[in-house]
Amino acid sequence: MPNPQIKNEEQYEALRDKGYSKEKSARIANTPDSGKKGGKASPYEEWTKQELYKKAKMVGIEGRSKMSKKELIGALRNH
Repeated sequence: MPNPQIKNEEQYEALRDKGYSKEKSARIANTPDSGKKGGKASPYEEWTKQELYKKAKMVGIEGRSKMSKKELIGALRNH
């Protein structure tokens, strides 16, 4: 039975099959442009520390206030 909280069930299941956690799969599948290719976002290295901090806050990374820019990038990529 489909989960009404998941916006893109097909993508969610594909991510779960690849070994992603339920949380990460749901977060990716629920993004507004989920399933679309050709993202226009610049690499994290081009973001300011403040932009990285805001993104880390949005996804719930703990300890972000004490992280360097390099640590924030790593935490965002591995969350």
